[in-house]
Amino acid sequence: MARYGLNVSDVEEAVEAGASGSVVSQLIEGQKRYDIAMRLPQSYRENPQSMQDITLRSPGGAQVKLDQVAKVRVVRAAVEIDREEGQRRMVVMSNVRGRDLGSFVKEVQANIAREVKLPTGYSIELGGQFENQQRATKRLMIIIPVVVFLIYVLLYLAFKSFKQALLVVGNIPFALVGGIAALWLRGMNLNLSASVGFIALFGVAMLNGLVLVSSINQARATGLTTYDAVLAGARRRLRPVLMTACVASFGFIPMAFSESTGSEVQRPLATVVIGGLFTSTLLTLLLLPVLYEWVFERDGSADNQQDILESGNLRAHAFERE
Repeated sequence: MARYGLNVSDVEEAVEAGASGSVVSQLIEGQKRYDIAMRLPQSYRENPQSMQDITLRSPGGAQVKLDQVAKVRVVRAAVEIDREEGQRRMVVMSNVRGRDLGSFVKEVQANIAREVKLPTGYSIELGGQFENQQRATKRLMIIIPVVVFLIYVLLYLAFKSFKQALLVVGNIPFALVGGIAALWLRGMNLNLSASVGFIALFGVAMLNGLVLVSSINQARATGLTTYDAVLAGARRRLRPVLMTACVASFGFIPMAFSESTGSEVQRPLATVVIGGLFTSTLLTLLLLPVLYEWVFERDGSADNQQDILESGNLRAHAFERE
């Protein structure tokens, strides 16, 4: 090339124009624009011997064939070379189906550690959806305990009782059982969208517990025993609790059985909410009153005796006034 006065860029442009095509003009039709490219016919592009006959024009006017300044052959090579922070990068992409992303990544890491020996200066990083999931999981591991603690503090301020606040927060395991069981029955994996569904599920479950415990407290305040107050409060809040759970569950049914674009994100979330509400509602209506009566039986008897004494004093004063 130096002998003929050619540059590397001259040869590259000639090869690119002949093989891939070189844009020479544009066709404009209204608001649409189309590039007009020039390239060799397909029979020449597929034949390395024909590519050698591409003619180059030197600055001195001489016509030089490509095979005089370059060796033309077919090799396997990278289509493009990506770089990140000054280092070359090659991306291997894969779609995971039929299993959870976490176990797949662990298996990949184990196979790489066992079978692949990287030269000096090479490294492997796992990114994409797995990287986003790991980042979101770390945040959720911090946010969820903080939120549950703040909710517990608010419940304590509302009830003025550590035990009652703990009973309401205890609905979280009730909901957790149903959500995990629903994922298992449908053959789904625990992913980021399912984790978000658990957060929404915990909110509804604790709301139902709050409604039920408040109703029992109101019944105890009227002078009923703990046992009678539990029965009256559970009977009074049966319909509101069922209504809240049914509205949320029925609203998520279309998402749970969706097959449209984006349904892979919607289905785990809706499945968790529906399954968790089913178990949390049953256990809230059946088990929470039993736990309440078991925990506050002694406290309730003392409170009822005090209420009876106070009500007796009030009646005595009213009789004296009359």
